[in-house]
Amino acid sequence: MATNNPGQLAGTQAGLTELRNRLLFVLFALLVYRVGTHIPVPGINPDRLASLFNQNQGGILELFNMFSGGAWERMSILALGVIPYITSSIIMNLMSMMYPSLQQLRKEGDAGRRKITQYTRYGTLAIALVQSVSLTSTLAAQNLAFDPGVSFYVVAIITLVSGAMFMMWLGEQITERGVGNGISLLIFSGIVSGFPAAIGQSFEAARQGDINIIALLAIAAFAVVIVAFVVFVERGQRRITVNYAKRQQGRRMYQAQQSHLPLKVNMAGVIPAIFASSLLLAPASMAQWFGTSPGMDWLQEVALVLSPGQPLYILLFAAGIVFFSFFYTAIQFDPKDVADNLKRQGAYVPGIRPGQQTARYIDDVITRLTCFGALYVTLVCLLPEFMIVFFNITFQLGGTALLIVVVVAMDFMAQVQSHLMSSQYAKLMERSNLQSYGRKRGG
Repeated sequence: MATNNPGQLAGTQAGLTELRNRLLFVLFALLVYRVGTHIPVPGINPDRLASLFNQNQGGILELFNMFSGGAWERMSILALGVIPYITSSIIMNLMSMMYPSLQQLRKEGDAGRRKITQYTRYGTLAIALVQSVSLTSTLAAQNLAFDPGVSFYVVAIITLVSGAMFMMWLGEQITERGVGNGISLLIFSGIVSGFPAAIGQSFEAARQGDINIIALLAIAAFAVVIVAFVVFVERGQRRITVNYAKRQQGRRMYQAQQSHLPLKVNMAGVIPAIFASSLLLAPASMAQWFGTSPGMDWLQEVALVLSPGQPLYILLFAAGIVFFSFFYTAIQFDPKDVADNLKRQGAYVPGIRPGQQTARYIDDVITRLTCFGALYVTLVCLLPEFMIVFFNITFQLGGTALLIVVVVAMDFMAQVQSHLMSSQYAKLMERSNLQSYGRKRGG
């Protein structure tokens, strides 16, 4: 046994070193992102920009500012954030459901996924270009630029598009070379960066008497309850019992076994909330940007109706969450494929015939779980928003932000644990091989 210790230690050390390097890369990437949010677009008047944000607190600008991690408040080079990429991803997912050629690409493995990723990048570039032109025109119309000439338009558009593409690239690098989903971690970082200021503003308002301190403490306790509820639901599973029939492979006979098919209660995770928010940001932002043009004042009213806290916004947001919960679950999980795999492995659900009936049964279970998951996400996102509007607390403490932060943090910790488990598994396999090799030589 003593001869195996150096190999074990080396394998463990290599796994921990890889995990440490991945975590350091994530920290470095998030640091670069946070630095980028403080670099303003050339030619912007900071005083007029601060005045504009003070006049539009609690509206669509604050929602943009939350997703961009404060980049909008400073009109930084990363002001567009990951919104163009998310919008392009939504469009590609919708198109992949409608066009058989894109559906076929999804089934071609890594090569097909790379092709779809390339299309998503092109879509991100096109959307970022449209949004940067609209935003630059609005900045010039609102007299937020020192010299709103041709040079300002060219520099601002190139800067904003480059920032959006850099955010997309940075998210992909975090996913590939770090831990967790890169885009989700960037959104997480942006939201968390606004929490200290939001909490400080709330306590300052309570100190000045604008907010009842008892109500503020009640909301803080309610937020803790919501976090506990989110953790409880996200860990929830519906386990379908699966029996494996007795089978023979070669000369070995395998006895009948029983296992479980685990299905998460909220299979779509935080994606529905992000997609629904992003989809509402697009028309609201366009209406606000183009509403400054002569004869387009009615667009300002559209932007006001689609602002957070408004009845139409709440209704569309809830509908978007429900839609994307079912849509994303349908993309990620195919009951027919699961039923076919179980049938090939000689497995079956007790009381259900293999094949089509098993697929139908799993689909019914997924539908019921998705209904509950959609209602749960809608409740978490909207219930705190009603309380925030009622008590006049800053928007960063809303349910959408809280849900994203908790779910992304849980996913990140799960990814870290997965890397630790994989390194331990590799160590055990290496130890087993060394012991087998030692027995063979001894024999």
